[in-house]
Amino acid sequence: MGSALAVEPAGETNQAQDEPAVSKRPCVLLAEDDREMRMLLAAALRQAGYDVVEALDGVDLLDCIAWVVERRSDWSEAVLVTDVRMPAMGGLEVVARLRSMSWPGPIILITAFGDEATHDLARRLGATRVLDKPFDLDVLCDAIREVSPS
Repeated sequence: MGSALAVEPAGETNQAQDEPAVSKRPCVLLAEDDREMRMLLAAALRQAGYDVVEALDGVDLLDCIAWVVERRSDWSEAVLVTDVRMPAMGGLEVVARLRSMSWPGPIILITAFGDEATHDLARRLGATRVLDKPFDLDVLCDAIREVSPS
């Protein structure tokens, strides 16, 4: 597997879960319930030089955040990318919960339902950016670079 942090979607195991991460690559936590979209985004982000922790939905994302906090000293520099509409817990609820817990990092929401009301609510809750699907993968990578604390 190598030294890069790589977490598979929930329910699948991975050797990296049992060992501390030693990678110095920036970390992106990605929550997307559509498997194919998640795989596409994760592959593009890894190719762009990021460690990617994948989550199936908002609940899984919160678990992944706890996992990253335990294993990476630079956890506060992680960028979260989350879909707005997902089962169990959507991206807007994730943003609200994390901001109420003083999560320090940027949060980018992605949505296929990006009307002005959604964008406005996302900003009020504390989202750093909102990208409407479909978007170019380079646009996502550029947005992550722009909001990244490091």
